[in-house]
This record gives sequence, C-alpha cells and structure tokens, in this order.
Amino acid sequence: MTKKKLITSVLSASLLVVGILQSGYKPWEEGMFPLSEIHKVDLKKAGLKISQNEIYNPNGTSLVDALVNVGGCTGSFVSNEGLIITNHHCAFSAVQQASTPEHDYLTNGFVAKSHEQEIEAKGLTCRITDSYEDVSDKVLGAVAQIEDPASRLQLINNAMKNIALEAEQKDPSIKAEVSEMFIGKTYVLFRYKTIQDVRLVYVPNRQIGEYGGETDNWVWPRHTGDFSFMRAYVAPDGSPAKYAKENIPYTPKKFLKVNPKGTNEEDFVFILGYPGRTFRHRPAQFIEYQQKFVLPYTSDLYDFQNTTMENVGKKNKATEIKLATRIKRNANVMKNYRGKLQGLQGIDLIGQKKQEDAALAEFINNNVDIKAKYGNLMSDIDKLYKLINGDAQRDLWFSQIYNSTSLLGIAKNINSFKSAYDAIPAAQQQAFFEQNQPKLKQNLTAIYESYEIDADRRIFKRMLTDASHFNLLQKVAAVEKISNKGSNSTTVIDQYIDNTFGISKLKDADYVLNTLISSAKSISTYNDGLMIFESEISKQMAELRPEKERREGQLNKLMGDYVNVKEKFLRKDFIPDANSTLRLTYGYVRGYWPADATYMRPYTTIKGILEKGNTNNPEFAYPAQIKALWQAKDFGPFAKKDLNDVPVSFLYNMDTTGGNSGSPIMNASGELIGVNFDRAYGATINDYAWNESYSRSIGVDIRYVLWVAAKIDKANFLLTEMGIKL
Repeated sequence: MTKKKLITSVLSASLLVVGILQSGYKPWEEGMFPLSEIHKVDLKKAGLKISQNEIYNPNGTSLVDALVNVGGCTGSFVSNEGLIITNHHCAFSAVQQASTPEHDYLTNGFVAKSHEQEIEAKGLTCRITDSYEDVSDKVLGAVAQIEDPASRLQLINNAMKNIALEAEQKDPSIKAEVSEMFIGKTYVLFRYKTIQDVRLVYVPNRQIGEYGGETDNWVWPRHTGDFSFMRAYVAPDGSPAKYAKENIPYTPKKFLKVNPKGTNEEDFVFILGYPGRTFRHRPAQFIEYQQKFVLPYTSDLYDFQNTTMENVGKKNKATEIKLATRIKRNANVMKNYRGKLQGLQGIDLIGQKKQEDAALAEFINNNVDIKAKYGNLMSDIDKLYKLINGDAQRDLWFSQIYNSTSLLGIAKNINSFKSAYDAIPAAQQQAFFEQNQPKLKQNLTAIYESYEIDADRRIFKRMLTDASHFNLLQKVAAVEKISNKGSNSTTVIDQYIDNTFGISKLKDADYVLNTLISSAKSISTYNDGLMIFESEISKQMAELRPEKERREGQLNKLMGDYVNVKEKFLRKDFIPDANSTLRLTYGYVRGYWPADATYMRPYTTIKGILEKGNTNNPEFAYPAQIKALWQAKDFGPFAKKDLNDVPVSFLYNMDTTGGNSGSPIMNASGELIGVNFDRAYGATINDYAWNESYSRSIGVDIRYVLWVAAKIDKANFLLTEMGIKL
C-alpha cells in the first residue's frame, strides 16, 4: 500500500469511528452474547441490514438453525444436503484416523466427488442447539437454605443433572444440558439435537490447510487455508443414527448462503458460534493463579512433550501420523498460553484487577446494607486462593498425568472397570461385563490410536521427576514410594520405568484389546506395576477430593456473590462468560496498530504465500499450482479488485475465543463471507480481557476457499452445491 493509500485508509476508518461515536452508538461491545441477550444490542445501528429476528427466532427458522457444534469447534450448514464448512484443524483428528502411509490424507488432502466416496469422520458428531430455557430459580431454589459449600455445590450439580434428565424424558430425541452462565448465579437448560454420522467431504492439502504451521500460529499476517468440508448423515427416516451405508444426507432447517464477493475494509460482520471458556468476571487472585501456575506449567510441559513426540515420530511415517493430532493440539495450547502470559504481563492485568477489587472493597465497606451481606467477601476470596495456591503444583500434575502417559490412561480405564465390576453382587457381574465391556474397548482403542511406547516412557519420566521435587506439603505418595528407594532419584526413576514398562502387558494393544479384556476373569486377575501405580494415584486423589469439593463449593458461592456486588457497584448487567453455548459477537473488518509505527492491514493475499515461501522454513512450503496460477493471474471471479489478488485471510475486531474455530463469519445480510480460525498474538488474552485496540480475530476469506476448491482441487461440484456460479 502506498503512503497516500495508507493514510486514506486509516483516515476513513477514523472518520467512521468518529461518526459512530457522534451518533451515540458504541460499536465495540465486549462480550459474546447468549441468544437471550441479543435484544440488548442494536445491531441495526451497528450496520446489520437484516432483521435481528432473522438471526435468532425462537418461534421460527433463523440463521441459528444453520449452526452446529462439531468436535468442539463450530461449523455451519452451507447446503440443503447437510454440507458443513468448518476449519481444517477441526477435522484434523478425523483425517489423521482415516490416514495410512498408503493413503496419507493428512498430507495430501482428500476430495470425495460423490456421496459414495465420502469417508467416516471418526470421533466427530454434530450438535445442533434446539432451544434453551432459564432454570436459575429451579437450580438455586434447591440450595436456598444450604450453608455448607461442598453440599451446596453437590446439590447444584444434582439439580442441573435432574433438570436435564427430565427434559430428555419429555423429549427422547434431544440431548439436554444445564449450563452455568454465571458461576453460582445463573443457569440455562439447553436442548440439543445430535447427529452421529459425520463424513469427510473435502480437506485441502496440508500445505494449504496448515500453511505456516506453528511459525504462523496465533500470528498476523496469516496465509492459512484453514477450512474443510464435512457432511451430516441421518437414518433413512430422518432420525439420528450411527455411521451406516444406508444413511442419507441430513436436511437442515436452514443453511447459509455463501457470498463469493467477500468483504471490504470497515464492513460490518458478525459471528455465531460456540466459544469455549472465558474468565473475565474473576478477581485478581484468579488471574494471578493463571499467570503464576497454570500458564507456565502447562506450556513448558507441552513443549517438552512435543519435542519428545517429534523426535520419536522420525522413526517412520506411521508413527508420525499416529502422534500428529496430539502434537498439533499441544502446540496450539502451548503458543496460546505463552501469548497469554506475555499479554497478561504486558497490560499488567493483575495490577488492574487489584485496583478494581480495592475499589469494590471500598464500595462494600461504605454501604451498610451491602457490608452486612458481603462484608467478608474479599477477604474470604483471598483466604481461599491462598489454599488453592498452596496445592497448585500437585493439582496441576494430577490434571496432566493421564493425558501425558497413555498407558496410565489405559490402566485407569481397566482399574475403574475392575472396581465397578467387583462392587456389584456376583449374580449381576456377567450382565455388567456384557453391557460395559464394549465401551471399555472403545475407550482403550481411542487411547492406543495415539500411543507410542518411546514417547510414553520419556514423558512418564518427566512427570515422575517433576513430582519428586515437590515440597513436603504437595508430595505425590506414589512417586514418593519410588524415589525413596535410593539416594539418587533420577537413577531410581529410570530403573522403575525400565522394570515397569518391561513387565507390563499394557504396552501390547493387541493383547489388551483381544485377550485381556475379552473376559471378566482375565480382567479381574491381571495386575502389573503401572496398574498399581495408577491405583495409588487414584487413592490419593480420592483422599484429597472432599477438601477439593469444599473449596469448589466455596468458590462457586463467592464468585456468584462477587458478580452480584460488582453489578451493583458498576450499575450495569454483565454479559456472562463464554461456556461453549451458542453466542453472537459482532464488529468490523479492521486492521490495527500492534506496536508503534506498525500498522497491520486487514487482508493478506496469495502474493504473501509466495513471499513467505522464499524462506527456507519448511512450514512455508506450498503446492506448485499456487505459484503457477498466481503468475498467470488466474484468479477467476475471486479476486479483490483493489488488491488485484485473491484475499487469503482477514482481520476483524470481534470478540472470540477457543470454540469459535470454524464459526461462520457473516456480512450485514447474513451471508457467509469467511470462516473464523484464530486470533492475533495480542488477542490470546481474550479469555481474561478484551480490548478493541489489540483484540483481533482471524478468518479465512471465502474467496480463497472457493479459489482453492475450484482451481487447486477441482472440487467445482461443491461450488455448484453451494449455489456458486463460475
């Protein structure tokens, strides 16, 4: 961009902002609005051209009906034959499971040119929000007279389960869940339809779908074609059914119209999706716990795990494919957490929260009625977090041990099955075995799919070594028993792992799946060092559980009170933190200034792919067709005229977080113009704080999706299905 164009662009953006502010409208609403809160925002004034009722209409069909939750991500229907668009990384695990060294769809991509060629997306289901209902009075009414924190939380959880169960009994076709919108304060019953048969339709080459790899992850400028297509199937009678050849494509109530013209800078855009978890309505102590313990511990551990698995994966292609999904997930979390650490320190969020909490404490103390009810609130929060911090290392270790070492996950499943089997009367044991053994086998099979013994041994050693260094108040009893057997804990741990792994038959997947768990007798009589170690871990966790539940119950009550008082203090209602329920967020296509004299334009192009490809970084390798097509200026109808190129990714100032991956980005007319997949590095702290100046989300431009589909992978049949005319 020339200096003149840059100044003009920035000036026009500034004028737009001034114009909006002068009109009395605040455009950057922090918050992911639940369906029940959409009426609180004037989207028409913000730029929406359709009725807000067309977004969500509880009495009819609306855009919400085109949304699905697929594999923890968001997706949207884009045809009346159940075609779903989401992210490449959301399909990654299913593609990995479908891949072999002979058919490496993970690397080469996959295109099914007919329904018959579509393959099962193992492990993925589609969940569609059917309806919702506020049930806060029912939930909190069950604990109105209860003071004990642990009992209170248990009764809340029981009430939530019972309300969901009652809803499912009334309508067996739905799956019901009660979600806590504000911790300890508000609860909503969601009714979901679940589609069990999901199939892969089109996944681009990995050099497109994962272009830039971890180098570019959480970074702008971005040039990743992070998209994929799946299809939802149901039984011939239209009911949900597991994968079967006779199943037919699902006909959604609503599907999104794809607009191949995309967007321009400063266009109004909005997202519907299922954002995961945010924690913006929490005190300083919570942020401090995250910054001091959770974020550094987890990111360092995942860094070690990935280095280990990458080295082990060099053995052969099959091992590399087996570990790919786990490496990708770890890497994503690791970089996200390190971005959060940098962001939290950069804006000194702990300091900001401490100032806010001090002002809140002063407000409580200066109001007689409020002090009578909440006078101990802030000191109680502080006392509780001192206890939580005191156990932080051990708690985090327990939270990671089973995910870190696959064979411990295997041992846990078998031990749990044995315990449940032994606990029931002998006359009922065979029936229990026949009913529950298939589920056990399914769980174990899923763990073995990403298990590799060399990686397991090295990561297990890291976990044991870490625990051996905990202070006396946080010791892990099972690890202490090992490390106390000699003066050199490293040598003792090495010997223990060699002996335990050498003897254990759990490392043999074929033996476990086809012999060990084939009969109740073989399960009951088998034991080894890993299963004994797992039993000791489970025993200690069970011993610690009552105190943990007491703290969680107390925290639940304190956080509910904290939000109540803060709403009174600030004299406003809050939008509840994200919790994987359907939300709306809106904003504008807009660049930003991440640092002094550094302006980030809101669009990237194919030219940028070629420029990055000139480096020696293998993560910037791309298919040769891209360069040939770009040099020939063969853009079809998908070029953006002012760029004279196909836009690849774009920025917008919407409020998103994990779970918004795959969310449809829609224009003012409710048409699909992109797919959300990431945030800029400075926006990784969106979970804790959002600010228009640095919070930018990243989507793949629909024009690049269509260009790749048509020009690279010859998937024109999909464009036809979506109503795109070339």
